[in-house]
Amino acid sequence: MTEYRAGFVSFVGRPNVGKSTLMNAIVGQKFAITSSKPQTTRKAIRAILNREHGQLIIVDLPGVHRPRTLLGQRLNDLVTSTLTDVDVIAFCSPANERIGPGDKHIVADLERFPRSKKIAIVTKVDTVSNERLAEHLMAVQELANWAEIVPVSGLKGLQVELLTELLIKQLPESPQLYPEDIETDESEDGLICELVREAALELVEDELPHSLAVTLDEIVQGEDKPNIHVSLWVERDSQKGIVIGKSGSMLKRIGSEARAQIQNLLGYPVHLSIQVRVAPDWQRNPKQLGKLGF
Repeated sequence: MTEYRAGFVSFVGRPNVGKSTLMNAIVGQKFAITSSKPQTTRKAIRAILNREHGQLIIVDLPGVHRPRTLLGQRLNDLVTSTLTDVDVIAFCSPANERIGPGDKHIVADLERFPRSKKIAIVTKVDTVSNERLAEHLMAVQELANWAEIVPVSGLKGLQVELLTELLIKQLPESPQLYPEDIETDESEDGLICELVREAALELVEDELPHSLAVTLDEIVQGEDKPNIHVSLWVERDSQKGIVIGKSGSMLKRIGSEARAQIQNLLGYPVHLSIQVRVAPDWQRNPKQLGKLGF
């Protein structure tokens, strides 16, 4: 009889290597927002997958980067504090990018967490040839003594099931850590804010993403559907103009995209109202960071 296993797994790597996409693919639901912009993930989100022989708890983390702001430093600190307690650390490296100094620094840094098993995941394998994939797998193998090396595509679902089983096998023998009806520890309010930020990230200019934050103001029950009021924060008045757009065109696009995603999450129609606000230089201001939940 197979022993039941349960524990925590974290994906680590540079920003934008496919960590959140992979987590969503494994659990079969969207708990972490994804974007083509770096540093999309700003919090530790836990998603729970239950199988007959184990419970896999994936902790999605921000990408490790060289911080330029107090927010960046706090995100790196969050990664460090989380990795101290997880059972498995999975280093993610995209097949369509060469191994660089940032990857080597992250792998070397993993030695600070000796209690965790280490595996390597090569992501985005659907974007390269077999020859390029083989070359990348060899480069990853040379970085460390991995317990497993698994090539996957979270976007296409390639080898996601194999990876899931391998991760569960690496977990310690343990009873369930979460009740079976719990799928994530992220609140509904938090997911709503993240979906608004995701829509904004994909639609606004490249220089704006790091300056965007979203908070929930209130949810008011209307006659036919709830009215969700959120604030979308930027750092400068000029950025506010970009987010709103000419005659409010950009904000309408953000609201339309976000509302569709929120309705998909909640399972019923909603009204969504977005107020764009300015918190000057909030990424570097401790008081503003606290106000915005960091």
